[in-house]
Amino acid sequence: MGRDQRRTVRELVDAHGQTYAEEAGIRLKDTPQPLYRLLVLAHLLSARISASIAVAAARALSEAGLRDPRRMAGATWQQRVDALGRGGYRRYDERTATQLGEAAELLTERWGGDLRRLRDEADGDVSELRRLLQEFPGVGPTGADIFLREAQLVWPETGPLLDRKALRGAERLDLPGDRDRLLALAGKTEPAVLAAALVRAAVDKEVAGDTLDRVG
Repeated sequence: MGRDQRRTVRELVDAHGQTYAEEAGIRLKDTPQPLYRLLVLAHLLSARISASIAVAAARALSEAGLRDPRRMAGATWQQRVDALGRGGYRRYDERTATQLGEAAELLTERWGGDLRRLRDEADGDVSELRRLLQEFPGVGPTGADIFLREAQLVWPETGPLLDRKALRGAERLDLPGDRDRLLALAGKTEPAVLAAALVRAAVDKEVAGDTLDRVG
């Protein structure tokens, strides 16, 4: 427990502080298409499958042109399955292809294809925002948390958010399990970046081990 906790956070963020949206090639902005691509990524990441495969599948869907709900809903089920397969997302590909189509239709019909309208409906209430996100097929509590954890970069009212998985990463690194203490240790680091780095430590023992080795 004698490790310098501030240095631990700095080493972690320096080496692993990439958001999952950034890794998936999403230049996150408060505009419809990046937000939709983040929703798809959160859906994929919430399955019991490696994050690298989920990110690769999100990239494959984008490369197939399925970057907005209109195109996603307009694609055939087989086109969605094939794109997921190219990303290596095979274990859940058939069910996920169906859910992505249904979710795109819901987003289009209820919120005009624009997640900012869903945000407006929640009217600043994060718990309501989390509930509305879970109306999308395939997006449960974990998927909603992933979306909000990353979206806090452009939706500041959702943060600062360090979800349960991020706090598990902190525990693995012998860091405080308290959000405010972690944010203080991180200084000016964006909460979304800190959260992503902590999640990487939670899901990958090598990330945690590498960080602690460098702290010494």
